[in-house]
Amino acid sequence: MHLTLPFWRSGGIWSPLGGIFEGVATTLLGVGTALITGASSGLGEEYCWQLASARHNVVLVARSEGKLKNLAHRIEQSMGVRAEVIVADLATQEGRDRVIARLKQDEHPIGLLINNAGFGQGIPFRENSIENELEGLNVMVRAVMELTHAAVRVMFDRGQGAVLNVSSVASDTGMGTYSAHKAWVKAFSEGVAEELKGTGITVTAVMPGMVQTGFHEKTGIGPRDVPSISWVTPETVVSESLAAVRRGQVLVTPSIRYKVTSFATKHAPRWMVRAVTSRIPHM
Repeated sequence: MHLTLPFWRSGGIWSPLGGIFEGVATTLLGVGTALITGASSGLGEEYCWQLASARHNVVLVARSEGKLKNLAHRIEQSMGVRAEVIVADLATQEGRDRVIARLKQDEHPIGLLINNAGFGQGIPFRENSIENELEGLNVMVRAVMELTHAAVRVMFDRGQGAVLNVSSVASDTGMGTYSAHKAWVKAFSEGVAEELKGTGITVTAVMPGMVQTGFHEKTGIGPRDVPSISWVTPETVVSESLAAVRRGQVLVTPSIRYKVTSFATKHAPRWMVRAVTSRIPHM
C-alpha cells in the first residue's frame, strides 16, 4: 500500500494543486482532478496512488482496460476519491482524441495533466522497424504535444492548472531515439513554461534515472546490469516531482545521485558521454 508519503509528515494533507491543507474536510472541499497517462503500472500507478492519497480525484489513461479498472476500483475503495478510466492507445489519433475530449470537459475539470506514458525500444535504431519507431514517437512526443496543447488552452481560460511531463536523465545522452524523444520533452516543457509565465499555469519536466518499476527490464536492462546504487524508487520520483509542481519549478531531477549524474553529463565532452552511454543497452 502506497501510504507512507513524505508530504504527510507536516501533519496536513499535501496537494500539488493547492498547497498544504490542514485536515481532510478542507482537502475534500479543495479537491482537484488529475489525469495521468500510462497509469496502469510503474510511475503512472504511483502518481495515481499519491494523488489519491492527497484527496485528488484521478483519471487513469492506458491501453490495458483490465489493469485500469482494477486499479481504479482499489483506489476508490481505499482512498474514497473518484477514479475514472479512459482506455486509449496514445499511438493512435483516435486514442489521443479520446483523452483530449476529457481534457476539454467542463465537468470535473482537469487541474493537473501528467504525461507519463512511454516505453523503450530495447533495440538499436537500424535493427528496429520504422513502425515501432513511429509508435514511440507518437506516444512520447506527439501525444505529449497534443495533450499539453489541449490542456493549457482550457487551463488558460480557467486561470490555473499544471502540466507535468516525464522526461529522463537520458535526455542528455545519445542513447537512441528514446533519449531523443525525452530531450524533446524537456526542451518543449521549458519553452511552454516560459510562454505561460504569469498565467497561473505551470509546466514541469521531471528527469528520472533508473527507477524500480520494471520499465528497464522490458528493454533488456535488469538489476544485474547496473549497480544497485543506480536504482531509485518510484515513490521518490513521484513525491519529488509533485513537490516541484507545487513550487512551480520547471525542471527537476529526483535524487542526489542523478542530480550529480546530470551535472556531469552536461559538462563532460560529448565524445565522452557517447563513449560511456554506448556501453549501456539501448532503451
